[in-house]
Amino acid sequence: MARSDNLTGALLMMASMAAFTLNDTMMKMLAGEIPLFQLLFLRGVITSVLVGLLAWRMKALTLRLPARDLKFIGVRTVAEIGAAYFFLTALFNMPLANVTAILQALPLTITLTAALVFKEPIGWRRLSAILVGFVGVLLIVRPGAEGFNSYSLYTMAAVAFVTLRDLSTRKLSKETPSMLVTLVTSLAIMIFFGLASLMRDWVPMDMRASTLTLGASLMIIGGYLFSVMVMRVGEISFIAPFRYTGLIWALVLGWLAFGEWPDPVTLAGAAIVVGSGMFMLYREAQLGLVERRAQIRESRRLR
Repeated sequence: MARSDNLTGALLMMASMAAFTLNDTMMKMLAGEIPLFQLLFLRGVITSVLVGLLAWRMKALTLRLPARDLKFIGVRTVAEIGAAYFFLTALFNMPLANVTAILQALPLTITLTAALVFKEPIGWRRLSAILVGFVGVLLIVRPGAEGFNSYSLYTMAAVAFVTLRDLSTRKLSKETPSMLVTLVTSLAIMIFFGLASLMRDWVPMDMRASTLTLGASLMIIGGYLFSVMVMRVGEISFIAPFRYTGLIWALVLGWLAFGEWPDPVTLAGAAIVVGSGMFMLYREAQLGLVERRAQIRESRRLR
C-alpha cells in the first residue's frame, strides 16, 4: 500500500528531530574535553563541505538573489551564530532534556513575536496558550529556586536568537534556495568560531573525539536536509506536532548517555509547554481551514 504524503512528512519530521538530538548528544559527550569554539569550527568545516556538495548537486549555488533577501540572510546568519553559542554553552552545563524542553517554547515565541513585530493577527485563545506555555518554561527554569541553573538563561537567549532566525527565514522569497541559505550559515559559523578559536589553545583530538565530531556533523546535516524535505510533503497542520518527538529523544538519550532524568516539576513544565504548542498548532489549523473555506465560497460566488 502506498504511503500517504502526511505519513511521509511525519516520518521526515521525526527523523529531523532525531538527527538534531543525536547531534546535541554527541556534542555534549565532548563537553569539558574539547573547547567549544574548536568543536564548532571543526563541525563547521565538515558541515560546510558536505552542504556545499549537496547545494551543488541541487543546483542551488547562485549569486542571483533578490536584494531584499541579502539583508534577511545577514540577520539570519548572525542569529544562527548567537543561537549556536548560547545553546551549546547551556547544553554543556545542563541536562539534555531540560535544554530541549525549553526549546519547545519556540512555536510560542515565534507566534508572539510575529504578532508584535509584523502585526500578524493573534486571537485570545492563542495568546492564552502562549502565556500558559511561558508558565511551563518558568517551571523548568525556576528562577530564584535552590536548584536554579543560571545556564537556563543561556537557553532562553538561544530561543530568542532562533526566533529571530526563523522569522528572518520566513521573510525570504521563494527565489532563494534553502540549501544556499544553509550553506551560507554553515560557512559563517565555521569562519566566526574558527577565528574565535584562535584566542584559545587547541586540544589534540583522539579517535573518540574525532568520531563524535564527525558523527555530530553528519547528524546536523541530516537534520537540515530532513527539515527541508518535510516542508515539501503533506499538510503542515498534521506534520508540525511531530516536532515534539525531539523531547522524547532528549529524554531517552539523556538517560542512556548521561544518566540524566528530569525531576517531576521539570517534566510538568515540559508537558505544559508541549501542550500549549499543540493547542496553538490546532488553532492555526482550524483558522487555516476556515480561511480556505471562505476562499472557496468567494470563488464560487464570482463564477
